[in-house]
Amino acid sequence: MQKPPITKYTPFSTIELPDRRWPSRTIDRAPAWCSVDLRDGNQALAIPMSIEEKLEMFQMLTEIGFKEIEVGFPAASSIEYDFIRRLIDEKRIPDDVAIQVLTQAREDLIRRSFDAIRGAPHAIVHLYNSTSPVQRRVVFGLEKPDIVGIAVRGVELIRELLPTVPETDVTLQYSPESFSTTEMDFALEICEAVVDVWQPTREKPIILNLPATVEVCTPNVHADQIEWFCRNLRERATAIISLHTHNDRGTGIAASELGLMAGADRVEGTLFGNGERTGNVDIVTLALNMYTQGVHPGLDFSDINRVREVYERCTKMEVGPREPYAGELVFTAFSGSHQDAINKGLAAMGESGQERWDVPYLPIDPKDIGRNYRAIIRINSQSGKGGVAYVMEKEFGFQLPKEMRKELGRIINDLADRTGKELTPEDVYEAFEEEYLKPEEPIKLETFKVTPGNGDPDGVTCLATIRIDGTQQEIRGSGNGPIAAFFHALENEDLEKAELVSYAEHSLGEGADSRAISYIQLKRPDGRAFFGAGIDPNIERASLKALVSALNRCLKY
Repeated sequence: MQKPPITKYTPFSTIELPDRRWPSRTIDRAPAWCSVDLRDGNQALAIPMSIEEKLEMFQMLTEIGFKEIEVGFPAASSIEYDFIRRLIDEKRIPDDVAIQVLTQAREDLIRRSFDAIRGAPHAIVHLYNSTSPVQRRVVFGLEKPDIVGIAVRGVELIRELLPTVPETDVTLQYSPESFSTTEMDFALEICEAVVDVWQPTREKPIILNLPATVEVCTPNVHADQIEWFCRNLRERATAIISLHTHNDRGTGIAASELGLMAGADRVEGTLFGNGERTGNVDIVTLALNMYTQGVHPGLDFSDINRVREVYERCTKMEVGPREPYAGELVFTAFSGSHQDAINKGLAAMGESGQERWDVPYLPIDPKDIGRNYRAIIRINSQSGKGGVAYVMEKEFGFQLPKEMRKELGRIINDLADRTGKELTPEDVYEAFEEEYLKPEEPIKLETFKVTPGNGDPDGVTCLATIRIDGTQQEIRGSGNGPIAAFFHALENEDLEKAELVSYAEHSLGEGADSRAISYIQLKRPDGRAFFGAGIDPNIERASLKALVSALNRCLKY
């Protein structure tokens, strides 16, 4: 890197727009969407999609709800041309979907494009030529009038060719490529020259696509460019202003959002932001951002997992684990405080029955896009009691008492520290089972029988068979219930004394096959408290198992 002062780069010029209006606006409706996955996205792949892969991708895009899909550059290769012909000849294009084809402003390419779209119900012919100073000077060696002439002659030829495709409803789209680095007055001049030739109407508008071919400025400057253009364009009502932002500065989504606030009507982009260099704007994120603000995007991402699967298989690209909404980890909390807040937020939603989504750390309900709750909270050494409690309840149905969550949380944290890995829900349950359910030493309950107490209508007597350090013996005790009677029976043995602090129970599952789970907390004379747990189809036996479990842990530690 160059040391200060930096002379190699200069700040991008701002737009003189003192009365800009976009900062006070919000996005309150969805734009028209155009997917360019099959053209802009495809050309950026190390291994471009095959025709069969493109057909599958096209089908998915129509199912998502795209009404405009750029399907290729038919004059660029036979694969592009053949793919478009298959779409048309095999009648794969829904009646309400327009295919879009890209062409440079050259006669042979334009004619080939018209051959490709013949027979399509609706087609957008996307004409472009480069307009920026560096392109004019370095690439073409032409002056401004020459650049305008290229665009105008291209549009004149397209008008001339319209009668050759009488069965196809053709819309013109013009892009001053590298609009982002073109002088605003010249971008306006060349677009108005195109409009003058095409003669659009309110009923049959032209699409003027203003691409940030290279992202060179902050999103607010891009918004100023769009607002300036919209405010100065003659016959604004006869044009659809379209955005096509790239992501060179990492702000393509923000630039598109502000561009819509600045007056644009349409967005071109790709699923998950695929495209040249750092990619196009990510339509999945842009659309779902709108959804979280109460604006339906008009695109259906309710099965985001399938969208991701088809995208990854067809493009050979991978959706990153932190990709908004679709990434593996975006609904995952490892931090204990985050886990606790999410767990409480979900519980509050369930208890109140409120419709409005309001859960800490989750801007969207994962279920709305087909994600399940399994991955929301994952366990490692940074996790806490809230995350462990969430996993135990959502995965296995255990409603742990509040204090027991802390105890189990410490056990799981110690396990994560020892193993140095992320723990699966199954790992968490296995640790719970090993700690609370399986141990049968020094005490093991074998049989028990409860009978009414002598002369006490509320009392019972418990006769149980237990093993202590492998030696079988019978014990007897009385109390105002099976737990108290069994607890008093144990007190008669030469065991460490403990105080019963709390008891809770609930069912696991429903119907005839459901089981009961009981939780009991005991406190030793030294003040330390330990939980036990027991599972059994019989609630009384589950309770006695929990008592034995707690006592074994008191004796162990």
